Amino acid sequence: MLTAVIALAALALLASFGLAIAARIFAVKVDPKAEAIEDALPGANCGACGLPGCSELAKRIAEGKADIDACPVGGESVAREIAGIMGQSYEGGGARMVAMVMCNGNDQAAVKRFYYNGIYDCTSAALLFGGDKACSYGCLGLGTCAGICPFGAIDMLPSGLARVNPDRCTGCTKCVGACPKGIIRMVPAGSTVHILCSSHDKGGKVRKICSVGCIGCQRCVKEAPEGAITMDTNLAVVNYETGIPAEVAEVCPMGTIVVQGAGAVEPAEQRAAGGEG
Repeated sequence: MLTAVIALAALALLASFGLAIAARIFAVKVDPKAEAIEDALPGANCGACGLPGCSELAKRIAEGKADIDACPVGGESVAREIAGIMGQSYEGGGARMVAMVMCNGNDQAAVKRFYYNGIYDCTSAALLFGGDKACSYGCLGLGTCAGICPFGAIDMLPSGLARVNPDRCTGCTKCVGACPKGIIRMVPAGSTVHILCSSHDKGGKVRKICSVGCIGCQRCVKEAPEGAITMDTNLAVVNYETGIPAEVAEVCPMGTIVVQGAGAVEPAEQRAAGGEG
């Protein structure tokens, strides 16, 4: 019995020595800069940078294969910290960007062609004749974007629309690619005037299917400063670099132009429902 115990102890000791030697031989050297950069990154591992996670991004930055501001979630503060680790300067990348759902056609404003009773997912619903809304550009309101957002920045409203909370949005852009309608756009976080429509249909058709859709009348284009609003195949589009004054919203006959912080929807929704805007 004693012999067996001694034999097992000897084997365990030999095994431990073997593991220690193997650990030294096969050890992977880690760049101290990469470790420091990874500590500086948010740790969300959301993939917004286009890489599998923060560890891989940190490695790429340390090797000079990725920009110091490659993490959209971390923003300028993280970029500056990484710049310090890399011994570089960082001048800033401009205004913070947040996601915006360019549609205000809720269940009261937008006409539906049929009743959808399938999988509660926008991508699945879009496979069935493009979705239940008569407007082929309208938000389907089934929450695919909300489900993919790793920061809980998208709320699904009872009225049938997805809306982004700009305070929680990190600008990771995952929702942009997830929307089967392609109606989520990145806008400056401080912008307050938005054209909440993505339809390129002619005005006559828009009037029939959505009470808050852009009809391409171009009144806003004439009222706004030159270049502030452009037309893209029947759709008025805000030039966020120029910005437009809030007064321009008053000339829109459909109430498509909304004056508010990115993400809020109450004024336009009340107008669509027949209440006061």
